[in-house]
Formats: sequence, structure tokens, C-alpha cells
Amino acid sequence: MEGLMLHAGAQRIGRQDLVSLSTPAATDTHKPIPHQRLVEALVESLAYRKLEVVKDEYAISPDGMRFFGFIALNLEHEGIRLALGIRNSHDKSFSLGITVGYRVFVCDNLAFHGEFMPIAKKHTKHLDIVEVVNGAVDKAQRHFEPMTAQVDAWRNYSLPTVRAKEIIYDAFTAGSLAAPTRLLSSVHRHYFEPKHSDFEPRTLWSLSNAFTETFKSLDPIPQFRAAASLGEYLAGMR
Repeated sequence: MEGLMLHAGAQRIGRQDLVSLSTPAATDTHKPIPHQRLVEALVESLAYRKLEVVKDEYAISPDGMRFFGFIALNLEHEGIRLALGIRNSHDKSFSLGITVGYRVFVCDNLAFHGEFMPIAKKHTKHLDIVEVVNGAVDKAQRHFEPMTAQVDAWRNYSLPTVRAKEIIYDAFTAGSLAAPTRLLSSVHRHYFEPKHSDFEPRTLWSLSNAFTETFKSLDPIPQFRAAASLGEYLAGMR
């Protein structure tokens, strides 16, 4: 996976290309935030806190109205790295959003802890992009340690085969997961036939990666939502 999975016509662009994108004029009730300005504010906020961008990817819709981004940082622990998912729109299709999660090195996927739903702000004339971004980065730093503690607990959580099947089945049939039920068989396959030896142990950590590996087939926003709901679902496992 390359951070962003694009299946609905969006096109990848480089950070240097953001400056050439146009921004619609503001109205009394809607203040579009330039895609470039969002990224600039985020990178500046990270640099102020001595957090470095080790990988970033961006994409826009064909008309340039909708924007998605992925930023991986230099804050890491035992094979996972702090990551941010960002979105922005000029056509009111969705609010500006920043999602906090982690990147798993070995299978190169993106996941979100259950506490982290997107930080979403409407594009009103009173929106302060610097304030929104600073709040998101502060939250990311503050909760990275609890996220890693949760991952360590999942690594030590052994799963009998029957229990793993129950968790997969209930995730999709009990409405606990924001993902289509058609993905159930794919999760089952990724868990019991893992691509990477790191996930051969039958643990909750391996199962979480079977889910996030499967979510790669979703568009960016559904993928973020599914991963966030997964974190909350698995955090409740006993």
C-alpha cells in the first residue's frame, strides 16, 4: 500500500504541485481553505514540535475540488509509526478533517486507534486553520503512547481459532464495523493466510492487520472510517 488508495478518479500529485491549484472565492458562509495552505500549516506545526515528515502523499479529484493526504512521521515504536490522514474540499462535499493513526511498517498499512475519529471542521469564515492544525498535532503527540501500549497488548493477546472467527463474523454482522460485509471473506483470508511472517502468530495484533490489509480496497474516506471503527471495536475485546 502507498498510504492513499484511490479508486474513484482521484489523481496523485506531489506537494510541489499544490501551489498550482486554484481556490474558489469565499462567500459569507463558506470559506474554502487552499489545499496548499492546509499542508503548509500542518508541516509547520509538526516542525515546531520537532516532528519530521518521513513520507507524504497527496491526491485530488479531477476537478481539484476534493483533496486527500497522508503524512507519516518520525515518531515510531516497535514497527509502527505515527501517521496523519487529511482531507479538504472546496465543493462542500465534506468538512476539513485530520485523522490520527499509525502506519504499520511490515505490510505498509494505515490504522487508527479507537479514540481517534476525524477532527472535522466546516469551512466557515471563522475557521482558523492554524488553530485547527495545532490542536490535531497536539492530540496526535499526546495519544501516541496510549496507542502503542494498546498495540503491545494486542501482540500479547492470543486468539484460539474459534474466537478469531467469532470476532471477524461479529464485526460485520453486529454493525460494529463501518465497512461493507463483502469484506468479511477477505479479512478471514488475510488472517489465516497472512502475507507476512510477522502476522503468523494467532494474536489480536495479527487479526487487526488482517482487517487493515483488507481495508486497502476502500476509497480514502471509507478506509479511514473503517479503520477508526476497527480500533474502537478491537479495543473492547477481552
